[in-house]
Amino acid sequence: MRQTEFGPAAQGAAGTAEERRPFIRWTEAAGNGPARVYLHGLGSASGPYFAHVAAHPALAGRHSLFVDLPGFGISDRPADFGYSLEEHADAVAAVLEAAGVSGAEVVGHSMGGAVAIVLAHRRPDLVARLVLAEANLDPNPPVGAGSSGIARYEEREFVDGGGFAAVLERVGPIWGATMRLADPVALHRTATRLARGSEPTMRTMLLAMDIPRTFLVGELSPDVDGRAELVAAGVGVETVAAAGHNMMFDNPEAFAAVIAGAGSAAVSSPA
Repeated sequence: MRQTEFGPAAQGAAGTAEERRPFIRWTEAAGNGPARVYLHGLGSASGPYFAHVAAHPALAGRHSLFVDLPGFGISDRPADFGYSLEEHADAVAAVLEAAGVSGAEVVGHSMGGAVAIVLAHRRPDLVARLVLAEANLDPNPPVGAGSSGIARYEEREFVDGGGFAAVLERVGPIWGATMRLADPVALHRTATRLARGSEPTMRTMLLAMDIPRTFLVGELSPDVDGRAELVAAGVGVETVAAAGHNMMFDNPEAFAAVIAGAGSAAVSSPA
């Protein structure tokens, strides 16, 4: 496990033990080639969601970083952090700088994909390719147990008024296994900032980029809005067979194949 500081120093008197910057943490697998960086979705953690994929023969042997975003997994959860997409992206940039990584391939799932887009927009020196697994592209996604469902609560109601427990009950055991590790304040703030989106929007940033970009949609999920516009802008849109939103669990073979840029039989690109 590795760590590096991010964000502002914690509140405290100068020179006291309380005055320190928080740490973002990641695990790392040595390997060759440009680094591949994995970013988890809301309420998740990168190791449980991606380690088995990175070990797939199509991807094994590549330098890989599994980053837990601030407030999630093994990273610190500062109470005075804003948890916006931009702040998450800046924290990931600190990871890449500490790891000596530039020109990375960033694989982002759901909210992690939104962070990846913002990172590539703000720090194009750090990102050479994006693979976005049903990433959030627009603000205010449909209301559900995820970002907008959490964002319907006021922060205090979510943290202390039973909201967090209610959401954990709704999301089920798989998502709940990592969500219960998240800091409730960080989870709520991240969800509300995700629902608010970025400026410009994640979609606008993605359309304007000139790096290789692939957007993955599970065959069992609704199609991505604006598919034709994405394709016209040079974004490869791939349908991962026999998979829903959590495609790394539903069909890891197909998911690994499209990340590797191969496996035409495992993925399809309907017009």
